[in-house]
Amino acid sequence: MIDVKNLSKSFGHHLVLDDISQHIYPGEKVVIIGPSGSGKSTFLRCLNLLEEPTKGVITFDGTVITDPKAKIDLIRRQMGMVFQHFNLFPNMTIRKNITLAPVRTGLMKQSEADADAETLLERVGLRDRVDAYPAQLSGGQKQRVAIVRALAMRPKVMLFDEPTSALDPEMVGEVLEVMKQLADEGMTMVVVTHEMGFAREVGSRILFMADGKVLEEAPPAQLFGSPTHPRLKDFLSKVL
Repeated sequence: MIDVKNLSKSFGHHLVLDDISQHIYPGEKVVIIGPSGSGKSTFLRCLNLLEEPTKGVITFDGTVITDPKAKIDLIRRQMGMVFQHFNLFPNMTIRKNITLAPVRTGLMKQSEADADAETLLERVGLRDRVDAYPAQLSGGQKQRVAIVRALAMRPKVMLFDEPTSALDPEMVGEVLEVMKQLADEGMTMVVVTHEMGFAREVGSRILFMADGKVLEEAPPAQLFGSPTHPRLKDFLSKVL
């Protein structure tokens, strides 16, 4: 689904990503963990060119998206993204937030998008909030709407950038539950998170990043149960 070759990213003289190569397969749930400042979010944002790589090649579903000729706006429609902060339009209802992109891009007519929005909201337990405004929702509800908004474009892959880090602790579970549901349905997912329980339960492969590199990767049972890299051992000793 996504192929990354020799990806590097610098901000000025500061090297944030250092020669990373990865392959993400259809249906995989790749969870990225590591200390703050390790390059996790930058790596995720490079996957859909929200950050321009300094070096390297990224291929998505057979298309080289780092090619200047690539139609990145069309490609991004197939890559749903959920951020730390919900980025909902405060002046629009939940219905409008969800249907705006599918209608504007010609993916659906308004009536179809409305029906789709209601179906998706039903899945996350928010069907009754379809005509509410973001200010009337809790943080957990807003993040569930943000996930629905991304799903409304019918993406091939979902990218999650620390989707629970801005939430109060009691709201984290409701968002993780929606993400687990997506994983169970076979959605290809790349998730940057500090939620180790989620990583252990849902991830098909865990990447541990530090200093702009992937220092270790393995299935959850192996990575959490038998870590080998000293940095990973130290990290896990502090977070588990």
